[in-house]
This record gives sequence, structure tokens and C-alpha cells, in this order.
Amino acid sequence: MKPVVAAALCAAFLLPAYIVHAESEPMKTEKATLGGGCFWCVEAVYETLPGILSVTSGYAGGQTENPTYEDICTGKTGHAEVVQIEYDPAKISYQRIIDLFWEAHDPTTLNRQGADAGTQYRSIILTSDDALKKAAEESKARAQAKFKSPIVTEIVPLEKFYPAEDYHQDFYRENPMHPYNLAVTRPKLKKFQAALEQQQPR
Repeated sequence: MKPVVAAALCAAFLLPAYIVHAESEPMKTEKATLGGGCFWCVEAVYETLPGILSVTSGYAGGQTENPTYEDICTGKTGHAEVVQIEYDPAKISYQRIIDLFWEAHDPTTLNRQGADAGTQYRSIILTSDDALKKAAEESKARAQAKFKSPIVTEIVPLEKFYPAEDYHQDFYRENPMHPYNLAVTRPKLKKFQAALEQQQPR
């Protein structure tokens, strides 16, 4: 058999196997966990960004195991309302996610976002390793120049994330006419989108 023909036949057999292998490789994803007040608002903001694969509302930063929403509302569990963001690092970086965090809420109000008051509404970033902690701290330092008051955001290790009840997930998408979404989430989302537009090169 001529070398050219042999090479062609070999390629014909190997190419499908290569394609199957390439298609079967799982996408590399990473996670970021943060809280900036009511998780309905933070979830709605991050769900609009390219590269974000999922946003799960939940609880973290406290000591109570398997907390419920009712537990959280007492302010005695130590947990904050947070979101866990799964993203494609090829399309959006952790640094970008954290840099936009300062646009998504007011990080200068202690244990409060607007009318939502309590430790469960505190501003918090929970990190899983030293590299993410450093990135969050550096972003916080840069962001301080945008605010007159000190940023009070906590940056702490993530010990455990507890997903919230099903009715909290995708709350803005599923309940766009809910009074809270009309009064709070929608204006925050519009403000966030306006900030993104200002960052675009002109």
C-alpha cells in the first residue's frame, strides 16, 4: 500500500476517535462565593454576565449546620445570604467577578443593604484558597477609591455553602412582578447595567 493511501486511511480511523475524545472532555469551571445583601438581588445581577454558568442562592459564613431561611432570619446562625457562582474561567475571570461585586451593592454599610438589616445581609466574600483571598483583598483595596466611607466587606475562608430552598432560586427570573423585585431588585439591576455600560470603551 502506498504511503499516502496508508496515511489517509489511518487519519480516517483516528479522526472520529479524536473528535469523540474532544467532545467528551468536561468544561473546566470554577466557583466564587459572595454576599451583598438579599441574595435575590445578587443572583439577578450575576445571571446577566457572559461566562456565568449558574448562580445558586444559599447561606455561608456561620456556625449552624443545614440552616433554613427561617433560621437565617433570626440572625442567630452567623450565616449570611450569599450566592455561589459557577463560571467558565475562559470567558470571565475571578478577578472580574470580584471587581463587579463593588458595583452590585453598597459595601460600606455594615450589616445592611437598604431596608434589609441584620448580619445575614452583611457584605462578604468567602474564598477557598490563598490565591483567591489575595485577589479579593487587592480588588477591595482598589475599589476603596470609589467610596467615601470605608468598605466593610468581610473576606473570610469558605467552610461550607448551604444551598437555599428551591423557591429562592432564580427568584427574579421566576417572579419578575414580585413587589420586592419591582422595588429593589430591578432598580439595582438597572444601576448595575448602567455601570457596565460606562465601562465599555467608547
